[in-house]
Amino acid sequence: MKTLNPLDATWLYVDSARTPMHVANLSIYSMPENAPDNWFSDIVANLRQTRHFAAPFNLKLTSPRLKSVFPTWSETTDIDIDYHFRHSALPKPGGERELGVLISRLHSHPMDFTRPLWECHLIEGLENNRFALYVKVHHSLVDGVGGMRMLTKMLSFDPAARDLPPPWSVGTGRDGPRPRREGAPSTPWEKLRAGLQRQGESLPELSRAFGDLARQAGTHQNPDWVLPFEGPKSILNGKVSAQRRFATQHYELDRVKKVAKAAGVTVNDVFLGLSAAALRRYLGELDQLPAKSLTAGLPVSVRPADDVHSGNAISFIISSLHTELADPIERLKAIHDSTQAAKVHLQSLPKAGINNYTMLYMSPYVLQLLTGLGGVTRPMFNLTISNVPGPDRPLYFNGARLEQMYPVSLLSDGQALNITSVSYAGQFNIGFTGCRDILPSMQRLAVYTGEALEELEMETKVKRVA
Repeated sequence: MKTLNPLDATWLYVDSARTPMHVANLSIYSMPENAPDNWFSDIVANLRQTRHFAAPFNLKLTSPRLKSVFPTWSETTDIDIDYHFRHSALPKPGGERELGVLISRLHSHPMDFTRPLWECHLIEGLENNRFALYVKVHHSLVDGVGGMRMLTKMLSFDPAARDLPPPWSVGTGRDGPRPRREGAPSTPWEKLRAGLQRQGESLPELSRAFGDLARQAGTHQNPDWVLPFEGPKSILNGKVSAQRRFATQHYELDRVKKVAKAAGVTVNDVFLGLSAAALRRYLGELDQLPAKSLTAGLPVSVRPADDVHSGNAISFIISSLHTELADPIERLKAIHDSTQAAKVHLQSLPKAGINNYTMLYMSPYVLQLLTGLGGVTRPMFNLTISNVPGPDRPLYFNGARLEQMYPVSLLSDGQALNITSVSYAGQFNIGFTGCRDILPSMQRLAVYTGEALEELEMETKVKRVA
């Protein structure tokens, strides 16, 4: 039995029927050239026969009724593969719209807490001889970087590789607990004493960090540093319904990099700039654009390079999207200044205190959700925007080339939109997850980010190669 750390447990505490806390990855593949007619059916049969389950796919809640009080994981071998692995087919013509409708519906379904918290859907019938894989996992088990590492492990850089395992057999690549280092504490009392010592050592830095936050709140000495609850109330920040919309966009990563270089900002700044431009236009058309700038919560990975586990290892910063600015270059540079100010503050913290800082920093957001005030009071930030790095070379699944991958994220009361990107093999792929009853025609957001990139290319005089 394993007790969840506070950050992982938080996703269980705030889970509800309207706001399920699962995340997913949608990957699209091209069938191998000259694949026989039975290629896909054989893949389905082989996957269904694979009954080895690696962590975190072999974990279930010890007591689902206590998931919001004292959640713990237990390993299990009693897993119904026919429930967790599902084979679907799209109606013809099997285009992007049909796929988006199916993913929106699948992502709206809450998970069964009496079972391991994952599902895997293999979807055939996409036009141009393609198929898709949609893998859904509860956020208490995985974060974006951990999930990307698991997906990469089930694939191969070799197009000739065959007999590759399904996601549930790969997991994190490590079923048991982390190996004990020589001299590391072994008994519960030793671990407790060591943990308290680490927290005690980081207490002065944490006190200083929150002192800096308090001074900034009182003086606004750094105009670029955005604090919690400084964003306006908007259409994005009401109560959400249980149904989701999902839209996608993708373009060449090199285009984003060239704009970033020309403007003297980062790739993530450009992504925020595209999102800001799209939101400014979309909300303006709905006559719902606040006069004050929207703000975005940005998850920041704090996972060590050698950490192969999938649990959450993230902190948060808040950035202004400067949606009040009409000029795209002025907006982009202002976004850069805002993200830099937040990063400077986060980077000043000791690594040992990051988890405690994150829990304390995000506690108002969690309290809003636990008390039912999410979507009623002013939001801590207006929406979440996340950027997850992916593999930089093409990957294959039993000879089928991975063409694109898209993140499908979660929503909560007060957060009706999530925009997450993932890079892959020279692509920049964006998934838009939104509340169906709040955001109409959400595909327009995806279209507007593409047009915003073209505008930035013109403004920065970046030449696009046809």
